[in-house]
Amino acid sequence: MQARLQEEIAAIRVEASAGGGMVTVQLDGHKNCLGVKIEPEAAGDAEMLQDMVQAAFSEAARKVDEETQKKTAGMLGGMGLPPGLI
Repeated sequence: MQARLQEEIAAIRVEASAGGGMVTVQLDGHKNCLGVKIEPEAAGDAEMLQDMVQAAFSEAARKVDEETQKKTAGMLGGMGLPPGLI
């Protein structure tokens, strides 16, 4: 069961953006970066670009955590564990 859960987590793909879509980040279930897209207009202000990249990564990481929790809860939900344990 643990191997199956690890496979499902590895298959997770999320995307998040910041700055109204100026920066988009894609992560897998292990929070490895699969891609970063930066619109040319965003490259003018380095500090703002850094903030947008950080925000997009943070949002993508949050989405990975959320998806991982859903998969874990779904898999462990049928085991009859007490509520609140997962």
